[in-house]
Amino acid sequence: MNKIRFSALEELSKHTPVQNTAPYYPSDLFGCDVLTLDKMQHYLSREAYKRLKEIMDEGGAIDRTLADQVAAAMKTWALGKGVTHYTHWFHPLNGATAEKHDGFIDLQPNGDICENFDGRMLVQQEPDASSFPNGGIRNTFEARGYTAWDPGSPAFINNGTLCIPTVFVAYTGEALDYKTPLIKALTFIDKAATDICQYFDKDVRRVIATLGWEQEYFLVDEALFNARPDLKLCGRTLMGHSAAKDQQLEDHYFGAIPERVNTFMDELEYTCHRLGIPVKTRHNEVAPNQFELAPIFEEANLAVDHNQLLMSTMKRIARHHHFRVLLHEKPYKGINGSGKHNNWSLLTDTGVNLLSPGKNPKSNMQFLIFLVCTTKAVLEHEALFKACIVSLGNERRLGGDEAPPVIMSVFLGQQLDAILNEIEQKVSNRKMSPDEKTELKLNVGKIPEIMRDNTDRNRTSPFAFTGNRFEFRAVGSSANCGAAMIVLNTAVAEQLTVFKQETDTLIEQGVKKDEAIFQVLRQYIMACKVIRFEGNGYSKEWREEAARRGLSTGNSCIESLRAYLSPKSRELFTKYGIFSEQELEARFEIKNEIYLKKLQIESRVLGDLALNHILPTAIHYQNTLINNVQGLKDILPGEYESISKVQLKAIREISAHIQAICTLVDEMTEARKQANNNIAGIVERAEAYSVHVLPYLDTIRYHIDKLELLVDDDIWPLPKYRELLFCK
Repeated sequence: MNKIRFSALEELSKHTPVQNTAPYYPSDLFGCDVLTLDKMQHYLSREAYKRLKEIMDEGGAIDRTLADQVAAAMKTWALGKGVTHYTHWFHPLNGATAEKHDGFIDLQPNGDICENFDGRMLVQQEPDASSFPNGGIRNTFEARGYTAWDPGSPAFINNGTLCIPTVFVAYTGEALDYKTPLIKALTFIDKAATDICQYFDKDVRRVIATLGWEQEYFLVDEALFNARPDLKLCGRTLMGHSAAKDQQLEDHYFGAIPERVNTFMDELEYTCHRLGIPVKTRHNEVAPNQFELAPIFEEANLAVDHNQLLMSTMKRIARHHHFRVLLHEKPYKGINGSGKHNNWSLLTDTGVNLLSPGKNPKSNMQFLIFLVCTTKAVLEHEALFKACIVSLGNERRLGGDEAPPVIMSVFLGQQLDAILNEIEQKVSNRKMSPDEKTELKLNVGKIPEIMRDNTDRNRTSPFAFTGNRFEFRAVGSSANCGAAMIVLNTAVAEQLTVFKQETDTLIEQGVKKDEAIFQVLRQYIMACKVIRFEGNGYSKEWREEAARRGLSTGNSCIESLRAYLSPKSRELFTKYGIFSEQELEARFEIKNEIYLKKLQIESRVLGDLALNHILPTAIHYQNTLINNVQGLKDILPGEYESISKVQLKAIREISAHIQAICTLVDEMTEARKQANNNIAGIVERAEAYSVHVLPYLDTIRYHIDKLELLVDDDIWPLPKYRELLFCK
C-alpha cells in the first residue's frame, strides 16, 4: 500500500468545519480596514482634504506639503489599529503582487526610536527591481526601481500591514507593472468617451470605466495537494485518468455548497468585506470542487487591485480550512477549466451607463455609438484581444466545449443585430428625408422595450453584450485583469476618438449632427459584420467560417503573442502614450519568458514523476504479475498458459507503456537541452519549447494514464481524480 497517498486520504476524515467568524452585518464592517477618502477627512485640514479630493477626482500632482499631511493621516489611522509596518503594494509583471515591509520607526540621536512616516516615504519607495520581469529594460546588475503612490486606490490594512497601492517603474522611467499603463488607458477612455457624451449632454465632465470580474477557482484538500508534486509545483495535474463520474450529470452546478467549503467562503467574504471588496455572489460551478465568487461593479483601477488582493487572500484563508486554491486555468484534464469573466462598462459622472439603452431616441443614439464603437474596436484589434488573454494555462482551456473559443468574435443578440442591420439598410450617404429620419429615430427609441426581452446570453462567445455591459469571457482565472483592461480600454478609446473625428468632419461639411452620426455608424456596422457572430462558437463550421472572414483562428499562445508587436498594435499603444516601443517589446518578451519557464518546469516535473514515481510502481506491479505467472507454471505446468492469459496480457501492456514512457522522457529531455543550449533568445526558445517540448506532455501523460488503469490501486503513488475531485 502506498503510504503517502493513503495517509493523505486518511487526513480527510480529520477535517471538520471550524467557524472562524462570528455572525455580522456586512454593512457594519465593510471597508473597516480601508482608509477611504471619507475617513481621511477626519485626519486632514479642510484645505488639504479639498485638494486631495480634487486630485483623486480630476488628477493632478501632489506637492510635498500635501503628501506630508496625507502621510501623517495614514500613520495616525494605522497606528490606531495596531499596525507597525507599511508597504508599497504593486503589481509586477510576474502576475502576482509584491510588497516590501518597512517599520514606522526612525532612530533618534540619543539611540531611541520614534514612529515616523512622512510624505517622502508615502509618495516614493525604492524596491529592488533586478529580479522582477523587465524584458531587457534593466540589466540584472542594475537593481534600482521606484514605486509611486496611486491616490486613485485607497490604502488598506492587510495581514497587519498598511498597504499603499502604487505604480512600479524602472529607474529610467519605463513601466514595470500593470497599473501604470492601465491608469493611462483609463485616462484615455475618459477623455474619448467624454468627448462623445458632449454631443448629447454638456453636463458630462468625466466617464469612468467599470469592471465586475467573476473569479472561478478549484479547491482541493491540503493533504491530497501535498501528495501531488505536480499540483504543488505546476498548479495543475500533469497526469491522472478521468474519474468514472466527474461533471457529466452537472449535479454540482449551483448545488448546495458543502459545509466545509461554505465555512471557508464565510471567512473569505468576511475578510473581503473588511478590505472593502464588495463580494456578493458565490456558488458551485460545473466541475466538481469548482466554485465562483463575484463582486459588485467598481471603477476599473480599483477592481483590478481588488481582484489581485482577493487571489492572495483566498489562498491564505484556504489554509485555515485545510484547503488549497487552484487558480490554474486547466488544473484537471477532461473537465471544465476556470476563467475570470471581465464585465466592462462605462459610467458618466452624471450616473448614466453608456452601454445601457435609454428611454428615448437621443439617449439610444448615444448607446448605439458606444455599442458599435466597442464592436469596431474588437474588429480592428481582434488579434491583440487574443494576445492579451493567452498564457500556457489558458492555452489549454480556450477552445474546449467549456470555455469561449480562441477565435475572437462579438455577440450582440438577435434583436440588436436586427436593429444594426436596419440602420445599415436605411441610412445612406445621401441626405435622408424627414420621414426617413423620423422612422429611424422611432425604431431606435424602441431599444429599451426590446432589450427587456433580450436577456439571453451566448456562453460560447468570448466577447458578448449582456444587456448593459460587455463580458470579456476569455480572460484566464489566474491572470491579472489589468492586461485585458489595458487593451480593451485603449482600443475602444481609439475607436471613439476616430468616430468623433469622422463625425465632426461630416458636420463641418454641412451634414446635420444626427445624420452625420448615423452615416458613420452605418460604415462601422457594415465593417463589423466580420466580427459579429450569433451562433455556436464551439462548432467546426464557425472555425471554418472565421478563417474565411480573415479572423485569427490559431490556438498557439506563442503565435498569438506576436500581435503585441504588429504595426497596428505598435501604433495603437505608442500614438496614445500607453506604451513606448521599448515597453511594448519588453512585455512581449516577458510573456514569452513566463510561458517558457512554466513549460520548462512542467516538463521537468513530469519527467521526474514519470521516472521516479510511475515507472518504479509499474515495474513493481509487473514483477508481481510475473511472479504470479511463474508460480502458476511451477504449480500447474500443463495449464498455466490458459489460466494466465489476463496476467500475460497485462505484463505485455505494462511493458509497452514503460518502454514508451522511457523513450518519450528521453526525447523530451533532449528537446529541452537542444533549445536551452542552442537558442539564445528568449522568444525563439519559447517558440522551440512550444513546438518541440509541449507535445511530449500529452503523449507521456497518455501512457501514464493507461498504466493507472492497469496497476494495482493499492500501490499507485498519487491521489487519483476520483479522490481529488470529490473530497468535501
